Amino acid sequence: MKTDLLPAPLLWGDKRFHTWNYEMREQFQNKVFKVMLDAGFTCPNRDGSIAKGGCTFCSARGSGDFAGRRRDDLVTQFNTIRDRQHLKWPNAKYIGYFQAYTNTYAPVEELREYFEVILEQPGVVGLSIATRPDCLPDDVVDYLAELNERTYLWIEMGLQTVHESTSELINRAHDTQCYLDAVEKLRKRNIRVCAHIIYGLPQETHEMMLDTGRAVAAMDVQGIKIHLLHLMRKTPMVKQYEAGLLRFLERDEYVKLIVDTLEFLPPEMIVHRLTGDAPRDLLMGPMWSLKKWEVLNAIDDELKSRETWQGKYWRQP
Repeated sequence: MKTDLLPAPLLWGDKRFHTWNYEMREQFQNKVFKVMLDAGFTCPNRDGSIAKGGCTFCSARGSGDFAGRRRDDLVTQFNTIRDRQHLKWPNAKYIGYFQAYTNTYAPVEELREYFEVILEQPGVVGLSIATRPDCLPDDVVDYLAELNERTYLWIEMGLQTVHESTSELINRAHDTQCYLDAVEKLRKRNIRVCAHIIYGLPQETHEMMLDTGRAVAAMDVQGIKIHLLHLMRKTPMVKQYEAGLLRFLERDEYVKLIVDTLEFLPPEMIVHRLTGDAPRDLLMGPMWSLKKWEVLNAIDDELKSRETWQGKYWRQP
């Protein structure tokens, strides 16, 4: 149910939502970009310790399609990706983003080796670590809490959906309660959490997707990434698509879903992204997603045309 309106539009710079870029400039008075890394991890949903096959939407590179090359050491990866992005932002600082696969799925001694070498690189102001909620044993959380005391740290975890029926379809291999427990565990140590969700998953309705967005709005998480589902070649989801379990969202439909979601997110929640990327050569659809800036501009236009903004209908519980 929609609640009382705030008296005037909230703006974060020139945006009507709390962007990652705005937050970085507030935190560091500088442009900051993520340097995407592949540390060579696997995933318990692939190696059989929890399940096999991985999430049905996940690519062969474990969602790290734009990360550094796995065969390169981390410093080489870091320098390569950093230098490429420096062409656009020559004076930026960096957050090392351990993106591919499950980046806490190893002994603490190994994690320490990987994370510390990136923190040692000039210009690095923090780390963002992507993982699963079922890969946070106590000793790992202790180390993350230590990191959190001396650098700017985010833990990114894929919720994807709050609907267990969808979770089974996509082979997520953990339930929503597992996710909530992991958030609580991290927040007890004051560690920032970014929740990933996907709009367009098989057999989900508009309202089901918004249910997931509302659930994140009510969680003690500090950031959100909203992904458009991309169907990529050679993923298990291709068979689900061929079986008629999946339809591609239209661009206007997705834009409206995003704006509907922004309206009930708390204003302080940082929006890390509002759509996703997929390699052109792997993407089967929706093809309109390749025009990322057109999508983002359409979201801005929808916010303005509705005269709305992030948190317009948010009320503190």
